[in-house]
Amino acid sequence: MATKILGWVLLLAGVLIIFWTLYSSYNIFTGGAVIPEIFEMGEGEALTQKEGAEDLQAQMEKMIGEQLKGLIPADTIPKMLNLGVWAMLAGILIFGGAQISNLGIKLIKK
Repeated sequence: MATKILGWVLLLAGVLIIFWTLYSSYNIFTGGAVIPEIFEMGEGEALTQKEGAEDLQAQMEKMIGEQLKGLIPADTIPKMLNLGVWAMLAGILIFGGAQISNLGIKLIKK
């Protein structure tokens, strides 16, 4: 009898993990919740004045950086990385919830 109760508890816990993960993912992708921030966009580093060829290289880097900001918004890459990390974590949580539920089902069948 105790194994059946434990089986039902594990089944319920696994299903709750899966539904919580799906609900959180829905809220994140629809904008209802904030994306967990693993990667952050650092502040622009100030370039020090250099002489000669190094100064020219610094100016070229600054110009290229400004051109890239026009093509790709500054926060796009960290957002995509954070969404990727959340998607991997959600996949792991769903897989774990399925395994816990499967264990509960096996205990109920005994």
